[in-house]
Amino acid sequence: MDGGQVESTLAVADQERERPAPARGVVVAHGRLAEGLVAAVRQIAGVTDDALVGVSHGREGREELCERAMSELRGPRNLLFTDLPSGGCHLAALIVTRERPEVPVITGVNLPMLLDFVFNRRLEFDELVPRLAQKGQMAIAGNRPRPQLR
Repeated sequence: MDGGQVESTLAVADQERERPAPARGVVVAHGRLAEGLVAAVRQIAGVTDDALVGVSHGREGREELCERAMSELRGPRNLLFTDLPSGGCHLAALIVTRERPEVPVITGVNLPMLLDFVFNRRLEFDELVPRLAQKGQMAIAGNRPRPQLR
């Protein structure tokens, strides 16, 4: 390796050290939605449990749901994704953040949002959270059939 290649390799290594640890996403959603979204992301992107996990809300009480969501928060950087604003899952996520105020909560989770998350989970939260909200919103579109011309 010549001097230029060594400097380039060291610069890349320095950038890697400066980047934050990859975030872990926890999807908290009603029924089997959390499991389904996580399974789809894993199928498409090939990620593992360290990147994204699901916590499905069935018939358990709020306290148990909070405990299950809290137990999935690992490492220094986590995000909670919920399905509905002001629903039981969202309320549980907000309760969890009382103990873990550094954990952002993103509501209205969808597949494009989660795919963007797993590919960009090293971004700082100040950049990542608005990006994910925008990606999720941009993926929503409506279409209505065109009338047939005769």
